[in-house]
Amino acid sequence: MLSSLGSMLPLVLMFVVLYFVMIRPQMKRQKEARAMIEALAKGDEVATAGGVLGKITSIGDQYLGLEIANGVEIKIQRSAVVQVLPKGAVKQ
Repeated sequence: MLSSLGSMLPLVLMFVVLYFVMIRPQMKRQKEARAMIEALAKGDEVATAGGVLGKITSIGDQYLGLEIANGVEIKIQRSAVVQVLPKGAVKQ
């Protein structure tokens, strides 16, 4: 009984290390990304996963209107936004 418990100890220890090194930080990043996407507002300047920079002009449940140049607006999915930029970062 004691030897079987001792042989499982390294496996349990590896799982605990894996949880704290990989799984927990990934869940934290996902939570932060979800909060950032939910907090998007009209007028925010953002960068998308494709590298497009622009200013949010309209917000829907699933899609955003993004002005990428003067008079040029595209629609993108909310989930495509990867970063909110500081005000004035996008020069148009």
